[in-house]
Amino acid sequence: IILILALMVPDLNQNANCLIIAPPGVQRMLNVILDADMAHPRLIVSDDGKQVRNGNRKQKGVNEKKDRFDQYLGVLGKNGFSSGCFYFEVQVKGTDRTEWYLGVTRESVSRTGSISLSPENGYWSVCLKNGKYWAYESNHVSLSRSVNPQRVGVFVDYEKGLVTFYDVESMSLMYSYTNQSFDEKLYPFVKLTNL
Repeated sequence: IILILALMVPDLNQNANCLIIAPPGVQRMLNVILDADMAHPRLIVSDDGKQVRNGNRKQKGVNEKKDRFDQYLGVLGKNGFSSGCFYFEVQVKGTDRTEWYLGVTRESVSRTGSISLSPENGYWSVCLKNGKYWAYESNHVSLSRSVNPQRVGVFVDYEKGLVTFYDVESMSLMYSYTNQSFDEKLYPFVKLTNL
């Protein structure tokens, strides 16, 4: 199974779902371009930086960098932000039999070794693991879903310390991290399965 996650910038003029889902404080829709130079060596990032998939082996010509993820199949967006509100969507359609994590992370997070993808370590995410949806606070929080999301919307209000995840098609809340404290740039983050 090849997992491809596609990052999307919703067009608010043509997509009524986004108008309803994107909270009123949205100042900008983030145009996410994945940073292939920071991606795990097994990940294949599309030329336009909008899709990522597991190549199942180290890619030829990939140089070793200390900033690359070395254990988790992770990749960050190229651009971060340190104020205001932003929103982006990730297409996860057809990924029901695999695992993924998506959300935002602090600029300074460790990308080496085994890391707990929790707010304490600078990761705010939801995931699909073993056929179930989860959020990671100090404990794992099971997210009840009657339908598997096809696209997940991620909204961040930097000043309010809010990271919220939405099922775009059903226009429903998946999970919110509230009362968080951000003191450095945040970046979009995707992690694929290690299978």
